[in-house]
This record gives sequence, C-alpha cells and structure tokens, in this order.
Amino acid sequence: METSESNVKNLIGKLSALKSEIQKVIVGQDLIIEEMLIALMAGGHCLLEGVPGLAKTLMVKTMSQALDLSFRRIQFTPDLMPTDIVGTEILEEDHATGKRFFKFNKGPLFANIVLADEVNRTPPKTQSALLEAMQEFEVTYGGQTYPLDRPFFILATQNPIEQAGTYPLPEAQLDRFLLYIKIGYPTVVEEAKILSSTTGAKKATVNPIIGAEDIKQLQSLTREVSISDDLITYVSEFIRATRPDSTSVPFVKEWVRWGAGPRAGQALILTAKAKALFNGRYAVLMEDLQIMAYPVLRHRVLMNFKAEAENVSSDQVTDALVKAIARPKTEI
Repeated sequence: METSESNVKNLIGKLSALKSEIQKVIVGQDLIIEEMLIALMAGGHCLLEGVPGLAKTLMVKTMSQALDLSFRRIQFTPDLMPTDIVGTEILEEDHATGKRFFKFNKGPLFANIVLADEVNRTPPKTQSALLEAMQEFEVTYGGQTYPLDRPFFILATQNPIEQAGTYPLPEAQLDRFLLYIKIGYPTVVEEAKILSSTTGAKKATVNPIIGAEDIKQLQSLTREVSISDDLITYVSEFIRATRPDSTSVPFVKEWVRWGAGPRAGQALILTAKAKALFNGRYAVLMEDLQIMAYPVLRHRVLMNFKAEAENVSSDQVTDALVKAIARPKTEI
C-alpha cells in the first residue's frame, strides 16, 4: 500500500473512535452504525428505513457531528421542487457596469454529507433530482455542470412504503444507494437506556474525529484491500443466481421477479473490502461477503406479486443463496 503502515493503523483507529463517539448519543444499533461507516468508506450512499421514532434522523445528525465535514439537511415534502435541492439561477446586477446577469445559487445538495430526510414523502420527479449527484458526483443546471465537493455522502431516510403519504422510490434511484439498511425496534435493555438518557438534563457532546482528507485516504485504502479470484468468481455466481431466468436456486425461481445487476456485484465487493478494513484486515473473507450481501441485495432483488402477498422478503432470498451457492475451495 502507498500509505505507510503506521498511518493505516492510525486511520483504522480513528474508525473505532468514530463509532464510539456516535454511540455517546445512539444507544445500541451497533450493526447499523457500522454499515453506515462501511458505506462512507466504500464511497457510496445509504438508504435507512424504519418507522417514525427510531432515531434515524438523530443517527445521521450525530454521525455528521463526529465527522469534520459540511452537513445539510433536506426535509422532503410533497411540494418540494428539484430546484429546492439542486439550486437555481438568480438575477444579479453588476453595480459597476449596471449589467444584469444570472448567477447559480447552489442548493443544499452542495455539502459533504446530505441528509435526505423522509425521501419517499416527495414525488418521483423531485426524488430523481438526486440521481445525477449520487452517480456522477456533479449537478447540471441550465447546461452548466457543477462538481460536488468530495467526499460526498447522501444518507436518505424513509418510512415503510405502506405508510400514508409515501411514494415508492424508482428502481433506478434505489440502485444508486450502495446499502439499504433497515432499522428495527431496540431491545428491552436498550429501550430502558434510551428513556433514561434522553429525558434528563445532561446531553452528550459529540466531537469531530475525522476529516475530509482522512476519509479520502480511507476510501483509497478500501479499494486496495485484496480479494482472491475465487471470491470474485463466487460473487459473480451469487449475483447471477438472483436472476430467475438464469438461476438454479428453486427459491429464486418461485419468488423473484427481477434479479440484481452487475452494480450489485461491485457494491458487494467494495463493501466487503470496507468491512475487512474496518476490522483491521487487508483481505476479504467469505464472511464479509455473506454479511454484506443482505444490505446490498435488499433493494436490488425485486419480489414478484406472489412473494408480496405472502410477505416473502429479499432477505429470505439472500438466506437461500448463502446456503445454495457453494463456497470456493480457496478463499484467500
């Protein structure tokens, strides 16, 4: 690796400190926090889903406080317009010459971390304003392209789609999210601790742990983590097995309408590399791939009508694939 070994250890140590800093405010949800940090390391975006009141917004805001980066929050509502997100041109006057000209006034999308709060409460036209930014890390307005600052990380929250006043995200936009993370209810012990810590006078102070340059280095290091050819072949077989027309897994044939595309394989390898680095390893293990398969495939495998009627989820498809796809003979 180009970065010195001591610097690598220092960066990995900061990841552990970053997680601890977030946990000053967020009780439990260890896996959720880790997956959010993995997405950041892999240079992708996250979609968080949970019913109201599970601290989705608080989790993102706390993470932004622990990162020394610019942060903006966009509250998505039914009347939000694309220009409210991207920005718009305003007419200005040069006082010296008296000439008028249009100047692009940047919207809240121009930040390192963007919280897209309740993203599925706005219609698809406005949701699609995020597409170019998420994929190309730039915004086009009036024929002019404006690059976004790096690192650029969108954390979107959504309520379950069966709730009133929600619009399902288009498949093309869902695919742009590296991970789809579901947040469940806390345990009995965690809930008691939440009630105790949030109803008193004392508030935890979150300090910035890591900045933009460190994150860029971590993102570069993530791509340098090694993965064997056998594991890459395993990922290819795993992703291809999600497609009903080419799979040999009966569970997939019965319940899946559309399988995952090549972007899912890229996401699985990148996030497995980030997970390995997060745990202080420089090589991907089979377990990294199998654990990350759930948030990677959750929104990329579309279930058929029969599955929706019988509440068969994409996580159950991943379960079936983990059991069905043979492990390679050599994994490192």
